[in-house]
Amino acid sequence: MDAPLWTDEYAPAIADLPQADMREYLSRASAEPINLVLYGPRGVGKTAAARALAREAHDDPDNDLVEINVADFFSRTKKQIRNDPRFEHFLAGRSRMSKRDMINHVLKESAAHPPMSGTYKTVLLDNAEEIREDFQQALRRVMEQYAQNTQFVIATRQPSKLIPPIKSRCFTVPMPAPTHAETVTALERVVDLAGVAYDDDGLEYVAGYAGGDLRKAVLGAQTAAEQADAVTMQAAYDALGDIGVTGDVKEMLADAEAGEFSSARSALDDLLFSEGYSGDEVLQEILTAGRSKYNGRELARLYQLAGEADRDMAEGQKARVHLSRLLAELGA
Repeated sequence: MDAPLWTDEYAPAIADLPQADMREYLSRASAEPINLVLYGPRGVGKTAAARALAREAHDDPDNDLVEINVADFFSRTKKQIRNDPRFEHFLAGRSRMSKRDMINHVLKESAAHPPMSGTYKTVLLDNAEEIREDFQQALRRVMEQYAQNTQFVIATRQPSKLIPPIKSRCFTVPMPAPTHAETVTALERVVDLAGVAYDDDGLEYVAGYAGGDLRKAVLGAQTAAEQADAVTMQAAYDALGDIGVTGDVKEMLADAEAGEFSSARSALDDLLFSEGYSGDEVLQEILTAGRSKYNGRELARLYQLAGEADRDMAEGQKARVHLSRLLAELGA
C-alpha cells in the first residue's frame, strides 16, 4: 500500500479499544504511571493500546513515548543498530562497544532522559519475548533506577518468558483477541473516519477474514477500499479472497530459490517482527506453500529442512536464525 496505513492514520484512543477490560486498565494507568505487561496473541492491538495510553497520559506523546522493538536490536548487527536514526545519537563516539553494551546503553539513556512535559515518560518494549535473560536482568536494574520518572510498558505474546523480577514490577494485563462483534465495531469506526462507503456484510466478511487479528482486519478493509472505493461484501471478497500470508510465503520461497537471499530474509523479518507470527506459524505456512509449489524430491527436501528447523526451534534457539538457514539451503 502506498497510502498511509489506516492502522496508523486512524489509530484508536483508549475509549476506542474493543476490549472493555483494556479500556478500564489503561484509563487507570494513564492517571498513575504504573508499569504494565500487555500480553496476548499477535494482531490484537498491544502496540496500539500502548500508544493510546501515551497519547492520553502525555501532553507531548511524540517525545515522551519511546518505542523500542526488541527485534530492532537482537536481529541486527552492531553497525545497523549504530546507524539507526532512533539510536545513533545515543551511540555517537561509542563504536568500540559490544552489542550487549550498546543495547544496555540505549535502554538506559532512553529511560534517563527527562520527559519533555509532565513528570514522567513511557518506554514501550515491543516483542519482549525476544529479550534474552541476561538483558532482562539489565532491564530490571534500569526499571529500578528510573522508577520515579519512567513508566515501562512491555508488550509480549509470551509473558512466561519474562523473568519474575520484571513481572513483579509490573501490572500484568491480558489482552485477548477481540470477538467477531468487537472487530466489526472497530472496523466501523475506521471506515467512518476514512469516509469510505461500506455495508454490514462487507464489515462482517472482513472481520471473519481477520479471525480476531485487528491489524489484519483494518488493513484488509483498506485493501478493499483502495481497490473498489468501498467495503462491501463483493469488494471485500474480490480484494481479499486470494490474499493471505501463504502468498507472502510463496514470494519469499521464490526469492530464496532465485538466490535473492536478502529479499527472502527481509520477507521473513516482516512475518516474524512486523506481522508478529511465531516461528512455528511461519514454518507451517512454508510447508503449506511448499505443498502447492513442489513435488517429489524438492518437497521431500523442504520437509527435511523444516524438520531440522523445527527441532532447533524446539530447543529454544532463535526462530529467525533457523528459518533463515532453511531459506539459504533452498537457494543453494
